[in-house]
Amino acid sequence: MASPEHEDERRRAGQGRPLPLGDSLLTPGAGRLRREVEQRSAVPLVWLHQRPRWIPPVILGALFIAGLMAPGPLGALCLLLVAVFFLWLAYLTWPSLTRQQRVPRVLMMLVVLVLAMARMLGF
Repeated sequence: MASPEHEDERRRAGQGRPLPLGDSLLTPGAGRLRREVEQRSAVPLVWLHQRPRWIPPVILGALFIAGLMAPGPLGALCLLLVAVFFLWLAYLTWPSLTRQQRVPRVLMMLVVLVLAMARMLGF
């Protein structure tokens, strides 16, 4: 683990926030698919974590609004990108969630997918 002095140097160098404490980003005892997804997701997750906290919500909000405003397939594509991002994060966090935490995530993805389908069909 890096000393506090090194942490200050890293922050001054502009490398973003430190990673959360913990032994591993991988789920212990995970199956082959989950292990593969978690390994491939590690770099994008670290990259996202090092960006300012406001960037992901602003980008997702802009894509969501664009999806609602843009006509036809372009709007559907924007909404599908939002749904895929939510699906990815939900899949990664699923083992650690309770039923009460899972339900809103599933409902949110379903709503975004229904909106994407409606946009694709021209509603």
